[in-house]
Amino acid sequence: MKIRKGGADGLPAILAILDSAVVWPNGRGTTAQWGTESFSGRPEAVEQVERTMGEGDPWIAEVDGVPAGTMTPTPHPGRHVAPAGEPEVYVRLLATDARFHGHGVGAALLAHAEAETRRRGVSLLRVDCFAGSEGRLIAYYEGRGFTRTEPFAVGDWPGQVLERRVGGPATRRFPVSW
Repeated sequence: MKIRKGGADGLPAILAILDSAVVWPNGRGTTAQWGTESFSGRPEAVEQVERTMGEGDPWIAEVDGVPAGTMTPTPHPGRHVAPAGEPEVYVRLLATDARFHGHGVGAALLAHAEAETRRRGVSLLRVDCFAGSEGRLIAYYEGRGFTRTEPFAVGDWPGQVLERRVGGPATRRFPVSW
C-alpha cells in the first residue's frame, strides 16, 4: 500500500472512493450513514469535498496503483463540530473504497494522520463518525486508540467526535536537547 498526496487533481479519485463508500453500506441495509445518493451526483457535496480538500491536505491510499482510500486532515473540524480550543489535526473525508474493505486501508490512513500530526508538532488528533448502526464506527476508532468526546447531531444524523493524543514536540516531558 502506498499513501500519496491527493492534490486538486485527486478530486475524481476521491469522489470515486466516496461514491463507493455510499454504495457499500447501502448494500447492507444502512442508508443513514452516507445517504443513498452518490457524492459525485450532488453538486453541493462535490463543492463540500473541494472546499474540505482546499482547507487541508488530501491523501489517497493506493493498493497496486488503484485508489483504495482517502482522508483529508485539516487544522479544524467541519462546521458541525466545535474546534478543540488548542492546535489539532482533524481527519475529514476518511473513506475506503468498498473493494478494499478489510484490507487495513483505514487503519493505514489513520496511522499516516498520526504521523502527520506528530510531524506538525501537534498533540491532538480528532475525527468524527456516524454514531448509528449500533456504534460500529465508534468501536472501530476506539480499537485504534481513539476515545469518545462529545456526541453531536446534524438534523437526525447522529455523530460522535473521538480524539487521540499523539506523542511529539507538544507532549514531550523533557527538552528536545539535553
